[in-house]
Amino acid sequence: MFDLSLDKPHEECGVFGIYAPNQEVARLTYYGLYALQHRGQESAGIAVSDGHSIEIHKGMGLVSEVFSNHIVKNLHGKMAIGHVRYSTTGSSLLANAQPLVVHYQKGMMALAHNGNLTNARELREELGVNGAVFQTTTDSEVIINLITRYRRDSLEDAIVKTMMDLRGAYAVVILAEDKLFGLRDPHGVRPLCIGKKGERYCLASESCALDTIGAEFIRDLEPGEIVIIDEEGLHSRRGLSKNKNASCAFEYIYFARPDSTIDQINVSESRWKMGVELARECPIDADLVIAVPDSGTASALGYATTLGLPFGEGLIKNRYVGRTFIQPTQEMREAGVRLKLNANTSVLKDKRIVMIDDSIVRGTTSSKLVAMVRKAGAKEVHFLISSPPVAYPCYYGIDTAEREKLIANRLDRDGIRQYIGADSLHYISEEGLLRALGTEKVCLACFNGAYPIPVSNLNRGKNSCG
Repeated sequence: MFDLSLDKPHEECGVFGIYAPNQEVARLTYYGLYALQHRGQESAGIAVSDGHSIEIHKGMGLVSEVFSNHIVKNLHGKMAIGHVRYSTTGSSLLANAQPLVVHYQKGMMALAHNGNLTNARELREELGVNGAVFQTTTDSEVIINLITRYRRDSLEDAIVKTMMDLRGAYAVVILAEDKLFGLRDPHGVRPLCIGKKGERYCLASESCALDTIGAEFIRDLEPGEIVIIDEEGLHSRRGLSKNKNASCAFEYIYFARPDSTIDQINVSESRWKMGVELARECPIDADLVIAVPDSGTASALGYATTLGLPFGEGLIKNRYVGRTFIQPTQEMREAGVRLKLNANTSVLKDKRIVMIDDSIVRGTTSSKLVAMVRKAGAKEVHFLISSPPVAYPCYYGIDTAEREKLIANRLDRDGIRQYIGADSLHYISEEGLLRALGTEKVCLACFNGAYPIPVSNLNRGKNSCG
């Protein structure tokens, strides 16, 4: 079955948290997760606390499939956290759905995590030798085990000690005692921001979730920062010294919603600028610019505007096809393609086309798109990409496939062009991408192999979510 998402990097998770006594915290969390649904479609969960006990509901599927109005109404508390998850192959288990809830000597705790620990296996082995029992295959259970192990004095001190042990990327929200906690890794790879609704505070992976519940965006968590939200308001504590910022470039290229702002960079604006840089680096004499919807749209508009070329909807996306539908037979595979994406023949016929997408991972989807546009009558198809070639796997919470499956690791640019069947193929340069983002404080490891956080041999090849 052809699916656009199969040839894209996958974000692993989205997290949300809110402290708001006398408000419907479960419902607000539900809305926040709905806004973050693009970050994970495999499972969803909400945990609520009254300050003493924690209730949780989670399940496999989309937010709208896991929660009914009745379920949300019956989750009572003054604070809540939520999670949406994308999982890699083999981890599609209800046990791995989050938030995770534990009972321990000091009471109850719930945790939700976005990211990936590069030393998870070593930590899991060490904890296991000391008697820890694991019920999931997630990195998140390692984090919660470390916190409970260090929980002798204050919970804040236990979190600081835990952060000292962790390596990798993480944005975490925690419910415990009478407080909501948020923490972010010292490189700031995974996003986490703070909002305010009335006199109460909330946390979210992206600012679009704050907008959805009517909260005011305050700021992003600093790398290495811990924030504590309780009855007295919001407090900040330095967990670890901030390292060189390395927020994930793919948040801006593909993952994040266009209406989000992450680390003071607006996603939609940065994608437009990627198109401007592509136009400067790779001007094509063409009749029409089209986008691969949806993340390629802003870049295609920036490209077309810069060169004074017309923009058209050459590919139409069916927005009503969910994650599952009746699978086509082998004979009907082309119909399966058109269920999700179809070429607009009246727009494409007899045109020289520039088609802009955000990335090429394996190349299989790109070849089908080029063939589809040609079949619709395009005279030429020039494929432009608003990211550099993806040649290295990510170990920080993104599923980008094994290195040998990445087409840019196996073929040179002309080899890729021939494989996908385009008349020409152009990628934005790393320098052009950085100009579009307006910063050099981003992780480009999947493009150049310069990993900002060391990856142990035990964890190479592992990129499962929190």
